[in-house]
Amino acid sequence: MPATARIYKPAKSAMQSGKATSREWVLEFVREQPRAIEPLMGWTSSAETRQQVRMTFPSKEEAIAFATSQGIAFRLEEPHGSEIRPKSYAENFKFGRPARWTH
Repeated sequence: MPATARIYKPAKSAMQSGKATSREWVLEFVREQPRAIEPLMGWTSSAETRQQVRMTFPSKEEAIAFATSQGIAFRLEEPHGSEIRPKSYAENFKFGRPARWTH
């Protein structure tokens, strides 16, 4: 069975204010078998070692080129755009803004 990979651009974590680690594209292999629970200790295990591989690429094209050169079937997930609404401190006191609190 050929390996299937997922190529995506990770979202920034909630602990970050910038987007430094979300600039790179990631190639991860999709798990094909569910994890099994070991009965004695309760640990989860898997026979697949591909799920441990995670490669990063500076661009989407390089990740796609690597997957095609290695014969890896892949699924490309485009990132969702984020809306940046510029707002100044003065807008808090602007005349005619919608009232949030009613007394």
